[in-house]
Amino acid sequence: MLEQLFPNVKLDRMWDATVETLYMTSISVLATFIFGIALGLLLFLTSKGQLWENKFVNVVTAALVNIFRSIPFIILIILLIPFTKVIVGTMLGADAALPALIIGAAPFYARMVEIGLREIDKGVIEAAKSMGAKTSTIIFKVLLPESMPALASGITVTAIALVGYTAMAGVVGAGGLGNLAYLEGFQRNNNDVTILATILILVIVFIIQFIGDMVTSRIDKR
Repeated sequence: MLEQLFPNVKLDRMWDATVETLYMTSISVLATFIFGIALGLLLFLTSKGQLWENKFVNVVTAALVNIFRSIPFIILIILLIPFTKVIVGTMLGADAALPALIIGAAPFYARMVEIGLREIDKGVIEAAKSMGAKTSTIIFKVLLPESMPALASGITVTAIALVGYTAMAGVVGAGGLGNLAYLEGFQRNNNDVTILATILILVIVFIIQFIGDMVTSRIDKR
């Protein structure tokens, strides 16, 4: 039945491409979560009236975040080719896509982190400060736990965007389902390959959304 619907699909290559997409997505989501939270905290804490208030650092950080958040991903990949070659040693393959994926997504997530932190009741932060809590204690015991639902929903949105980024990265040789759909599907006019690759990408997106919604609902105590 599958061979009749998708006569040009080679299941072993489709499976390898799916694994590459999952690899790129999972590694980049993990790194984006870490770097995004760090950037978001820096943006929040150095803003006016916060613990590390510093206008210069805040303006510079915000400018960098806005610049990298605004560059279209396909252009960002091209701009980062020299950097990628230095870090990875090649511009082809799943590993070569990771620097662009992380640099493209981390600023996007950082803004979501900042928004989530700004939604925290100021009274909670002031109470912790009045009790003599250290900055590290306020960050790990107040800011991050209180904003966790927003962080979870934000990383879900970012992870879905990263799946789309991996597909775009595939067009320039990064591997994955995007690469397979372009080379085996579009260039060879095998529409069934493109359709199945698209279906698998949609399945991955739906799974990420389901897991993200479930996690968010469980940790949201409001």
